[in-house]
Amino acid sequence: QVQLVESGGGLVQAGGSLRLSCAASGRTLNYFAVGWFRHTPGEEREFVAAISWPGTKTQYSGSVKGRFTISRDNTKNTVDLQMNGLKLEDTAVYYCAASSTNSPPPVQSGEYYYWGQGTQVTVSS
Repeated sequence: QVQLVESGGGLVQAGGSLRLSCAASGRTLNYFAVGWFRHTPGEEREFVAAISWPGTKTQYSGSVKGRFTISRDNTKNTVDLQMNGLKLEDTAVYYCAASSTNSPPPVQSGEYYYWGQGTQVTVSS
């Protein structure tokens, strides 16, 4: 079992930055791809970014490419999402998830088996 816990969410003004972190416990994230997804009420869960094991491949949604960066620290068993240039439409609950489908890291939520509880990101004008 892999338990995932997200942190780093909060309230930020448009144009600002936040860094989300996904920490794993129970077992390591070795050989797992890790993805970030987000969800707003009334919308489908949306893929944001994903990174393969050990970190050689990344994928981004078109809406965040160039603004968000996903990275992983395999010694700390964490995956971070650096979010710059935040926009109002980035407001959502952000979830990290782990998948045994590794390369390329999947963009479909159905490929991910382990999920965290989410962290709220709110971007204000």
